[in-house]
Amino acid sequence: MKKPLKFLGTAVTAVTLALAAGSVLAQQKTPLVVYTALETDALKPFKEAFEKSNPDIELKWVRDSTGIITAKIMAEKANPQADVVAGLAATSLALFSKDGMLMPYEPKDFKLLDAAYSDAARPPTWVGMDAWAATICFNTVEAQKQNLPKPTSWKDLTKPVYKGKITMPNPASSGTGYLDVSAWLQMWGEPEGWKYMDALHENIAQYVHSGSKPCRQAGAGEFPIGIAFEYRAHQVKKSGAPIEMIFPSEGLGWDIEATGIMKTTKHPEAAKRFADWMAGKESQTINAQWWAIVTYPGIAKPLDGIPDNFKSLLIKNDFTWASENRDRILAEWNKRYDGKSEKK
Repeated sequence: MKKPLKFLGTAVTAVTLALAAGSVLAQQKTPLVVYTALETDALKPFKEAFEKSNPDIELKWVRDSTGIITAKIMAEKANPQADVVAGLAATSLALFSKDGMLMPYEPKDFKLLDAAYSDAARPPTWVGMDAWAATICFNTVEAQKQNLPKPTSWKDLTKPVYKGKITMPNPASSGTGYLDVSAWLQMWGEPEGWKYMDALHENIAQYVHSGSKPCRQAGAGEFPIGIAFEYRAHQVKKSGAPIEMIFPSEGLGWDIEATGIMKTTKHPEAAKRFADWMAGKESQTINAQWWAIVTYPGIAKPLDGIPDNFKSLLIKNDFTWASENRDRILAEWNKRYDGKSEKK
């Protein structure tokens, strides 16, 4: 019996040492807190790929919709909790940059990126990952049942036939909702833009707190029309829902998902490595699974249902104006339309 006992003791010791080594390794990992509005589908592949390349860093996502993450960061301004912001709207990052909250940093591959989708300052305070744009999700089966014509423009959505048939994101909580509102105000000017939204409001069944939810609702047949964005429209259509993606003729509001390092980060070197990776080819290749426009040239590929001229449909967007006027626009929007917002 002595030999088995000795063997058992050796095995136990080996297991104990392995566990101890694993524990030490885990303790040595640098925790990087990343505030994000990335779609939940993207969190796992980004984390797994980054941590595989950077095994000494552990990403800790704090995820919510754009408006909520933006409000959270502003509320924490005196004592920031995030190390990095990633996958958040450029209009929000521009706001943080203006308030001196972001660290200027040029990622290693920055010169390879399309500079039109990043901060104009050098070094930049935020760097674009991809662009996303407004899309109407139209349930063709429900439309046929309800004898609804297919809309082709934003103005079509104000027709009485669509009363109670449309949902859209609340711009106070959703970046997609805000890019819609700021685009309408830019395309038509503020008086006409608000006049349009007054008319659209008559047909809105509900303002929801997610840019994805209106398309999911349309896909499930809860409402025949959802104002969303192309990523979610593509995913819902791919799942088999009877969705047609409509790109309104007047043009598409859009924004940029971007990455920025908080100036107060306790882990600047790890944060810079994450920013390098997010601007690099590996992360952009992952991103191109879902987005028609990514900032690393030559990576984007055709996506089902998204036209080849998608980029030309984007309106001329003044991100500085949209960022600087955000609070004023949202206050006016809430005063006019918040009565139809879903409860949080």
